[in-house]
Amino acid sequence: MARTKEFNEDQALDKAIEIFWHKGYNGTSAQDLVTHLGLSRSSLYDTFGDKQKLFSKSLQRYQKQAQDIVKELLEKSENVKETFHNIFKQAVIESLEDRITKGCFMVNSSVELAMHDEEIAKIVKNNTQTMEEVFTNAVKKGQETGHISKALDAKILARFIFNNYSGIRVLARTGERNKQVYDDIVKAVFSVL
Repeated sequence: MARTKEFNEDQALDKAIEIFWHKGYNGTSAQDLVTHLGLSRSSLYDTFGDKQKLFSKSLQRYQKQAQDIVKELLEKSENVKETFHNIFKQAVIESLEDRITKGCFMVNSSVELAMHDEEIAKIVKNNTQTMEEVFTNAVKKGQETGHISKALDAKILARFIFNNYSGIRVLARTGERNKQVYDDIVKAVFSVL
């Protein structure tokens, strides 16, 4: 007779995101996962497969959650330029307050694994394409309302915005604590818009 699962898979994935985000894929041991998730090895592997599959599912969950938040903010926005500014401002605040220099889970995974892991590379590429599409639609909306300049094509601006947003997350990972550095980047980005 099959045993029923005595844990919530989404909660387990959220805990896996925490540990992988903090320690990275290579820095997280099987014992770290067992301890942090509070599951036995058999439950962990029966449910998620191996460490790589758990990482992949965790990254996909993180991707969906992060994309949904940004997409909703931009779609509901009356002033897209202001919303982009608030998104950047929040990234700066999180970067300055992050005492363990986590950065962004997606960006970290891209740097650590995308070159060596085809499945992670696909997730990262999908994330970039999706975010570019979300940002492009938002920029078009901002151009139509006059909040964003039409001097550059919406897709070019979207790529520029996304690249700089990701760059702030990389800078956070280095442990940068000087607010002026972040403010200078944001100022330059918004001078183009």
